Amino acid sequence: MSTAVETAPAPVTFTQGAVKELFKLKDQQELNDDFGLRVGVEGGGCSGMNYVLGFDQKKDGDQEFYIDGIKVYMHKAHGLYLAGMLIDFQDGLNARGFTFNNPNAASTCGCGTSFSV
Repeated sequence: MSTAVETAPAPVTFTQGAVKELFKLKDQQELNDDFGLRVGVEGGGCSGMNYVLGFDQKKDGDQEFYIDGIKVYMHKAHGLYLAGMLIDFQDGLNARGFTFNNPNAASTCGCGTSFSV
C-alpha cells in the first residue's frame, strides 16, 4: 500500500460548518492519526447510489488528500462520481446533518443521500 499523498486538486470541498463538525466528531471518537475521513459512493438507495462519509483507515486503491486540515481517503474510481462535490453540515431547526451538493448527480431522492448519474 502506497503512503504517498495526492498532490492533485482534491475532488471534494467542505464548508466551514462541515469542517467544524468533522473535527468535533473525530475528537469525540478519539481516533488516532491512522484514521481519515472516507468519502465515496456505494450501490443502493432509492436513486441507485448512496454517499459514504465516515472515518476509516486507508485501504488499497485509496487516494489520500488533505482538505482544510482533514485527511481524506477516497477510492480512485469514486472520483468520477464525486468530482466538484461540496459537503456541508446543517444544524438548523428543519434539518441536521451532512448535505451533499454534487454537480455530477442527474437526480437525487428526497433524503439527499441517494443519487443517480
